[in-house]
Amino acid sequence: MSQDAAVERTPNPASPADPAQIIVAGVDGSPTSWDAFSWAAGVAMRSNGKLIVVYVMPFTDPAAVYGAPYDYVGAENFREEVAGELKDEAERRAREIGISISFVSDYGDATQTLTDIARNVHATLVVVGRSAKMWHHLAGSLSHRLTCRKDAPVVVVVP
Repeated sequence: MSQDAAVERTPNPASPADPAQIIVAGVDGSPTSWDAFSWAAGVAMRSNGKLIVVYVMPFTDPAAVYGAPYDYVGAENFREEVAGELKDEAERRAREIGISISFVSDYGDATQTLTDIARNVHATLVVVGRSAKMWHHLAGSLSHRLTCRKDAPVVVVVP
């Protein structure tokens, strides 16, 4: 290859030169997920990109798995209430920095749901916060499971 040959470069996912970026950010209300939201919002603002905020609700509560008495209707209402509060908070934070967002809440496994949404919208970047729970460090966290996939570049925001 000659020195004059053009070198093909892979664009930097956080580069402000790419105005067509679609960023998917996972939130769950934890401080690290809001750090991830802020980082993703900054990228969206600088790149004139689109930010899609995703909250994934689990199908079941761990107590139900172990046969404990469980109020399914109450749990459903609580999950929907949490999703509404997260949406309101995400929209408030987005307004403060002057961007618009799309908010999606869905049931399922967080890794699979975030991956499916990122694939469906042709996301250029997926952003999540690092789990602060010790159990996740031992058993495998969402951030670890996402970084093992090849659907889109993943940024894990560490506080």
